[in-house]
Amino acid sequence: MGSTSAENNGTGVGRRDLIKRSAALGLISVPTMGFLSACASGGGGSQEKAEAGEKSEKNPLAVNDSAQMEFVLFDGGFGKEYAEDAVKLYEKAYPGAKVKFAATQKIQSTLQPRFNGGNPPDLVDNSGAEQMDMGVLVGKKQLADLTPLLDAPSYDDPAKKVRDTLRPGIVEMGQFDGDPVWILYYAYTVYGNWYSQKALDSLDAEYPKTWDEMLAVCAKAKKKGMAGWTYAGKYPYYIPFSMSPMIAKVGGVEVIDAIDNLEPNAWKHPAVKTVFEAWYELFKKGYVLKGTPGLDHIQSQTAWAKGDALFLPNGSWVENESAKVIPADFQLTVSAPPGIDDSDKMPFGAMWASGGEPFVVPAKAANGAGGMEQLRIMLSEASSKNFTSKVKSLSAYNGGTDGIELTPGLKSGVAALELAGENVVNPRMQDWYVQLQKEKIGVACLGEMMAGRLTPAETIKKIQGYADDAAKDSSIKHYKHQ
Repeated sequence: MGSTSAENNGTGVGRRDLIKRSAALGLISVPTMGFLSACASGGGGSQEKAEAGEKSEKNPLAVNDSAQMEFVLFDGGFGKEYAEDAVKLYEKAYPGAKVKFAATQKIQSTLQPRFNGGNPPDLVDNSGAEQMDMGVLVGKKQLADLTPLLDAPSYDDPAKKVRDTLRPGIVEMGQFDGDPVWILYYAYTVYGNWYSQKALDSLDAEYPKTWDEMLAVCAKAKKKGMAGWTYAGKYPYYIPFSMSPMIAKVGGVEVIDAIDNLEPNAWKHPAVKTVFEAWYELFKKGYVLKGTPGLDHIQSQTAWAKGDALFLPNGSWVENESAKVIPADFQLTVSAPPGIDDSDKMPFGAMWASGGEPFVVPAKAANGAGGMEQLRIMLSEASSKNFTSKVKSLSAYNGGTDGIELTPGLKSGVAALELAGENVVNPRMQDWYVQLQKEKIGVACLGEMMAGRLTPAETIKKIQGYADDAAKDSSIKHYKHQ
């Protein structure tokens, strides 16, 4: 499934400034397998720190060239090969150092005890269904500030700092309060409505720009035995990948900002009501694939790829995650959500795009310098090209596409961002308040509404109650758009 990332409160850019016209892709994905016993939970105090190595032009972070570096990757939609390739480069640069690498889908259950016990790995890709809550990690001071990495010379050009090689908004997205950068988002993701252009053409239809047009396309699909929509019913927090930018389109980006800020009555804004009622029509008219509430992300994506449903709310990791089931002639395409009518506050094309796949270096890592160095290697042009070619996603590195033939989904994501221009939104709810977004807003509310067990009005009331509880909870660190 898709994960959610972390961050920005403090001096981070606002959503309008954040991404601007960047290119697209990637995030995370699914539950798959176990882990390995070597990453068992730890006990009491902090582990012993590795001694610093000798700082040099080739070793600007003073990595200890004989110290072990432990790297735990989320084993999701991007797989692990790109990270394994980067590990080989680390071992080549530091042949006396052993890298302990593992990939798992059980990030929280495996690593949270180790964070709390003071013996975390040195680098973690904190993604997936079991993503650890970034706001909590930052609030408990369990993450290292990545500023030394960002200010280090880049891997390819010592005259450039790492921060100067990154896509717009990546640095700011890793900030919460003030200047420290706690997360490095390695992928670049476009969210929206994903579909087969071939299937849409078979209906003699164009992509809908208004909700009336959306309903008309779904009616055509239904007559041909195809559902208009499916989604990850077991993980209904995928729905906001389409719904949230639609709320911003209808009511303005300030509505999403107010929701993220946990402002009183933010969910009662007319734009939220309008969008919820629009989506509820999909259920009422029978345009959602039968059985969708019981499907996980893989099952819903498989049904969609088979042509059982036309539209799927998702992120750009879906191209790689579903590569084995998407037909060669599928013509994978992503578009921004439709609006309602001419009264919308933002033009058609407004969409959600942002950094994804959050990497962190724990504050109590034994070899934090090694963890940052691994990231510095991954942010080289060669590693970025390797990532893009293998997982069909752009990385945080601003470039790295020369000589690479872009896949259909990636091409489509770039075109969608071109159309969006400045109208790119970046909701933070899924990053700042993971439990609220996933379990309460997603599973307990949106999932229930789309299954027909709550009306839009009941859903809004319930969500607002959860948001108000979170706003009053002094144990939660609160963040605001600046």
